[in-house]
Amino acid sequence: MSDALNYLVKARPDAIKPYFTFLKEAGRHLDDKTRNLISVITKVHAQTEQGFRQYLTRALREGATAHEILDALLMAFPALGLAKIVWAVDIILDMDIPEFHPENLDAKPMWHDAAATHKILDQAVTYKHCDGRSLFIYRDGDNFKVYDSRCPHQVTNIPHLALEGLTLTCPKHDWSFDVSSGACIDKGNRPLNRFDWKVEGDRLLVHW
Repeated sequence: MSDALNYLVKARPDAIKPYFTFLKEAGRHLDDKTRNLISVITKVHAQTEQGFRQYLTRALREGATAHEILDALLMAFPALGLAKIVWAVDIILDMDIPEFHPENLDAKPMWHDAAATHKILDQAVTYKHCDGRSLFIYRDGDNFKVYDSRCPHQVTNIPHLALEGLTLTCPKHDWSFDVSSGACIDKGNRPLNRFDWKVEGDRLLVHW
């Protein structure tokens, strides 16, 4: 929530909390993906950029594809109009989300060759670029943890310079993560997004 809403929850709880209860109850029979897609449309209609970024991220996290989000925007054309749809797409382009890149819109999940295992230091974090994504890789012996460099909050791309030891801090809203576990340890409440991996020969393969 915004600082203003957090303030109102504390200052006028009797007025604001029933509003949030109403929103929750209104979507009781919707699955999480559908509920967040609808919220994306409401934020575009109101042209609330922070809210749009937040619910766009939630919709992706709940399994919505880039095509489904674009379909939702276009299906809402009678209510939104072209100007608001273009406003939303401009924000999506600014967020530079890999799933929305034209070459990735119809891509199927596959294994990607990320690195040679002997070049990934033990008990340390390695930063790699791989097929249009940036990855943080933590190695513990023969076990690897591979994370998307995108913050789970608003998919901000966290640069490798944001890493201090095993702590990774998103520069946008200061969410901090322990890369050895992926857990969020400050500000936020969601872990880093983790990819499946496997080793073939001397190569670390990552799936997305």
